[in-house]
Amino acid sequence: MDFAPILLYWRFIAHALAMTLLITVLSIGFGGMVGVVVAIGRTYGGRLLDAVLGFYVDSMRAIPLLVILIWTYFAFPLMLGWNLSPVAAAVLGLSAHLGAYAAETVRAGLTSIRPGQMRAALALGMTRASAVRTIILPQAIIRMLPPIGSLLVFAVKDSGIASAIAVPELIRQSQVLSGITYHAFEVYTLAMGIYFLLCYPIARGVDAVYRRVAYLGAS
Repeated sequence: MDFAPILLYWRFIAHALAMTLLITVLSIGFGGMVGVVVAIGRTYGGRLLDAVLGFYVDSMRAIPLLVILIWTYFAFPLMLGWNLSPVAAAVLGLSAHLGAYAAETVRAGLTSIRPGQMRAALALGMTRASAVRTIILPQAIIRMLPPIGSLLVFAVKDSGIASAIAVPELIRQSQVLSGITYHAFEVYTLAMGIYFLLCYPIARGVDAVYRRVAYLGAS
């Protein structure tokens, strides 16, 4: 293996890594917000809202992420009447997809809290929204930490699928660099190592945090 020709393009790789981190962070942020809102709506919003939001969740989980990204980039702009950049389309598609899985994770956490806690909060004069925000959700988040860790790892890895719509992230630029240097084995080995260095600390870090705070989620 000869990594010397590849290291000459370290700035090229660094820019690709920065793009991967950018779309990952944005998709986690937007997808997380969507997940929390959808989960609360499905849990406490009544049957009609549960059915509507449930259709969104089931649709996003039933359609492959690659199809979602391609549709968002090529078809969705036709509905809007203006074009989306590859990065914007990637963030939108990744967020919608991640939000569906986050919603189910959050909903499972919310429903795992004993109903008596909500009834007690309402009996004390708290509104349902304040009870969810101050009592139910903090406990649920702790219980959700292990699956949240998995979702974070999935978000990092799923960012590579954005290469299909020409987002200059790590996989896309690895393809370009492989064509420039003719060192495909070294290029993709480096890409694999970078993904490992991104995902492994996230998985272990979330697990370590959960072990420290797991008792706080007991009820």
